[in-house]
Amino acid sequence: MIVAFGLALQAQAPAPAQDPAGPPPADRPAAGTPQAPGAQAPPPADTYTYDPAGRRDPFVSLLNGGVEPHESAAGRPDGPASMTVGEISVRGVVETRGELIAMIKGPDNKTYLVHQGDRLLDGVIKSITPQGLVVLEEVNDPLSLVKQREVRKMLRSAEGVQE
Repeated sequence: MIVAFGLALQAQAPAPAQDPAGPPPADRPAAGTPQAPGAQAPPPADTYTYDPAGRRDPFVSLLNGGVEPHESAAGRPDGPASMTVGEISVRGVVETRGELIAMIKGPDNKTYLVHQGDRLLDGVIKSITPQGLVVLEEVNDPLSLVKQREVRKMLRSAEGVQE
């Protein structure tokens, strides 16, 4: 025993080193040990989860109605009903049995035949003329008072003209 400045210090034996296979720390249960009901295990450090709690995603555009433009087409129907007005182009107009039918090219580089009244993802084909087609597009802008607009898709548009 050593006495210094009125304090008695006693030499203690060093604490034994913990065995790596020994019991786990008290704040963390051992692997395979059942936890108390309602207790949540902490998530692994390499994953991050976000709970929006009813709030909208701040990175999703309001102009697209909450739909990402690069979303997969897995939830979309097949054919022209899966295409937006901006994704199609008119490749031809055919008259058969007194009715005009338009040939449209989609983003998948396939050609589809559409009739008057056929639906697109964001509109309806209002009419087909020898020059192209007219589509009633549904406007998805929450600030706009207009909910539909006419979009004309011409057969010989500036996109395909070479000079």
